[in-house]
Amino acid sequence: MPELAGVDRDEAPTPFFSHKTAKLFHADSLDWLSAQPDNSLHACVTDPPYGLVEYTPMQLAKLRAGKGGTWRIPPSFDGNKRSPLPRFTTLTAPELDQLERFFTTLGERLLPKLVPGAHVVVAANPLVSHLVSYSLGKAGLERRGEIVRLVTTMRGGDRPKNAHEEFPDISVMPRSNWEPWLLFRKPMVTTVAANLRKWGTGGLRRISEDQPFGDVIKSAPTHAKERALANHPSLKPQAFLRQVVRAVLPMGTGTVLDPFAGSGSTLAAAAALGYDAVGVELDLDYAKLASEAIPRLASLRVRSEA
Repeated sequence: MPELAGVDRDEAPTPFFSHKTAKLFHADSLDWLSAQPDNSLHACVTDPPYGLVEYTPMQLAKLRAGKGGTWRIPPSFDGNKRSPLPRFTTLTAPELDQLERFFTTLGERLLPKLVPGAHVVVAANPLVSHLVSYSLGKAGLERRGEIVRLVTTMRGGDRPKNAHEEFPDISVMPRSNWEPWLLFRKPMVTTVAANLRKWGTGGLRRISEDQPFGDVIKSAPTHAKERALANHPSLKPQAFLRQVVRAVLPMGTGTVLDPFAGSGSTLAAAAALGYDAVGVELDLDYAKLASEAIPRLASLRVRSEA
């Protein structure tokens, strides 16, 4: 495994970690984006801190200590330890305003760095996806729909707190059976064909000659073997990520960005496909985790691997 670079953010040009076609930087993603040349990134696939509050140092400390805070630490079920979940229902009006401002700023920083026709895929949550979508659109990105990840999680479906027996037939919220991934594109000034010839972007790579890329993807929860390699609360499975990452570089060339790299699962998916990828992670512990997890996740064989 390559040695880790120093973590001094004044040395931004030097990756914190590299593996095959993937590079990881330890930095603030907004600052890092500002320093990148225009028209240098061909796609963005990310699972951002769309609650913002849950990834502050104080809340991460509570999560790592198993004390909860903004994070809901579910009990074990059938002998399996369930992953923590951020409590989006607890977000206050000022925090929701902060979320809107953050994603507007992210879109504004990201837009000039993308080549025309570059796709942006952002994981969201049904409770806040409307704010994220509005903010990215306000920044100038063109909404292109939504990718539905069909997956049953442990979110929702609970009876009223401290009144389970009184209201046994009531659920406070529906049990979650899907996850929205917002789809955007940087506007083009030419046709898709012309943009593909010049930039290699503008469309989505088909699954096969007879099957286009679809906006509904069946997905299981992240397998325990992957969580053992990358202990991150928002880890998404390689089987799902590789399908999305493969689609966003329609010609198979270019660079995929993940500005909130976490444990490096998007970078691992790109490395498994042979795509160039760059990730940015602010939290040092997660950056160190990613440096170990990326090679291991990239080497996994999954059924949906293209």
